[in-house]
Amino acid sequence: MKEAAIPALIGVAVLVSTRTRYPLVKALLYKPTLIDVARVQQHLDARGTARDFEARLQNATYMLGGAFFFSAAMNFFLATWIVTSPAGSEAFNAKLGRLTLLSYPMIALPSMLMMLGALYYLARATRELAGLKLTEALKVGDTHPQ
Repeated sequence: MKEAAIPALIGVAVLVSTRTRYPLVKALLYKPTLIDVARVQQHLDARGTARDFEARLQNATYMLGGAFFFSAAMNFFLATWIVTSPAGSEAFNAKLGRLTLLSYPMIALPSMLMMLGALYYLARATRELAGLKLTEALKVGDTHPQ
């Protein structure tokens, strides 16, 4: 349970954030320090696709939450499958080491791919709905010199 609790709590927080004013994906990725939000919004408004983009941001938040729930489920599955020895024993320590070894290819890499998929989904949404490549939407340096 301990192995699955933290990613599960993060997943719940991500999903709860969809009911707030700032879903987690929007708060972390779609913010003025990273993205030229005004430019993207201007292009979305001009094309009439602002609502569709908001829906895509919501979907990306669900995708991120799904990655954390996957991690929680896999952590629980691996821990209950591998670590069967009594705590404190030499066998327990060996199985805990095996759990750590297997957690990278079975949990960390797939979770990272899921999160990269969510980022790609947002980049594609920016291109399709705002007509901007990701490089055009990113905020680079000071775009408003004084």
